[in-house]
Amino acid sequence: MKSLSLALACACLLQGAAHAETIGSVDTAFKLIGPDHKIVVEAYDDPKVDGVTCYVSRAKTGGVSGALGLAEDKAEASIACRQVGAISFKKPLPVQEEVFNERLSVMFKKLRIIRIVDKSRNALVYLTYSDKLVDGSPKNSVTAVPVDRGTAIPLK
Repeated sequence: MKSLSLALACACLLQGAAHAETIGSVDTAFKLIGPDHKIVVEAYDDPKVDGVTCYVSRAKTGGVSGALGLAEDKAEASIACRQVGAISFKKPLPVQEEVFNERLSVMFKKLRIIRIVDKSRNALVYLTYSDKLVDGSPKNSVTAVPVDRGTAIPLK
């Protein structure tokens, strides 16, 4: 019964999470055994804001360790978020919220995308960075999506 409750709790937490869609990739280094090193471009639709998609490019390690899922990807990413349709809000937003995270190594590193509401400019600011369990990472990238002044961003 406890495992069922835990599974339901996890499902509820994941329900609002953003999911990546791979748009494309380019090989950057040939590997004789296993996949090549590459840069991938992924799209993330904001789970709470209809009409906004973020595009993230990041390095993906190839070789045998990359093929087995044991490689540690670089802590570097670039982000560009754009309005791709009419912007609407499913419910009020917190001023700052993590909208997506993805594991970049077996244990220690995650890619994170944070949404920050810039109330005075009526804009959504998206920050991507990679962190390590031990010391963090200064590599980051930021982008913003302006929201029409006629559409107020609802805040919690």
